[in-house]
Amino acid sequence: MDPLSDLLRVVRLDGAYFYPVEAAEPWAVSSAPARELSPRVLPGSEHLISYHILLSGRCFGGLIGEERVELAPGDAIVFPHGDAHVMSSGRGPEPAPDFHDAAPNRFPDAVLLGKGASRPTSFICGYLGCDLRPFNPLLASLPRRMHMRGLSASWLGGFTRQLTEESRLGRAGADTVITRLAELMFIEALRRYLEELPSGQTGWLAGLRDEVVGRALSLLHARPAHPWTLVELAREAASSRSRLAERFTDLVGLPPMQYLTRWRIQVAANLLAQGGTKVAAIASEAGYDSEAAFSRAFKKATGLAPGAWRGMRRRQGMKSGR
Repeated sequence: MDPLSDLLRVVRLDGAYFYPVEAAEPWAVSSAPARELSPRVLPGSEHLISYHILLSGRCFGGLIGEERVELAPGDAIVFPHGDAHVMSSGRGPEPAPDFHDAAPNRFPDAVLLGKGASRPTSFICGYLGCDLRPFNPLLASLPRRMHMRGLSASWLGGFTRQLTEESRLGRAGADTVITRLAELMFIEALRRYLEELPSGQTGWLAGLRDEVVGRALSLLHARPAHPWTLVELAREAASSRSRLAERFTDLVGLPPMQYLTRWRIQVAANLLAQGGTKVAAIASEAGYDSEAAFSRAFKKATGLAPGAWRGMRRRQGMKSGR
């Protein structure tokens, strides 16, 4: 089991929104928090991840009130928590509030910044929708800003060409293809971040990289319905019980059995959102002996009964057109 792939399958990435920007110096634009843009950008999404990919020229980007980093062509900057941020041609003052990005039309309509006739800087602004609830350990482990240097020319070229073509032609299934392209970009960003993660870092991804905790996560994700005990999990992860409990809690932030409980609820929430599977069957797949026990645990974790959760997700899907 690849826990990262499993998590991205169960924690829905549920929509994408892009637009291109062409800029002439000097220019600066600040973006409001993604939650304020969500009703227009992706109305059915619970959370928006914001990002930009620089195609040509140079620019600077960063969180409001913090130092900006310089981007070169092929770089991507990602704001996993959807914080307000600034993109600009220099490190100068932040733009006035009335410059805030209002989420223009999707590809292929371009936003033009600056007054020059030549616009040497071009980049893609994007948003990727995802679930926050009931349990998203990946998002919680990511920093507020991620800067990935030098996406490969072949990968970036294929991404932008496909994105432009799907947006321009509007063929059947275009929204799904565009969302998958955004997912691929995000997965690439996660891989880069994981590869460059410094020693001593904590969080779900740090746990994934740890020899003992990574094995335990793989086991829990491969068989969430199994009646795991800490003793059995430690044995299969080739660790002592005390070492596993300590390492898992230090890195992931939860003891192994508590993590399993929350992950089972997330698995069940995803199944409820997908369609009409009976609650009893979902309870069994999530590792509960009875529908009643599952319903109590689910309501305690989410504040909603399973049927009410399913109805909420269905309404969100209708709102977003999915």
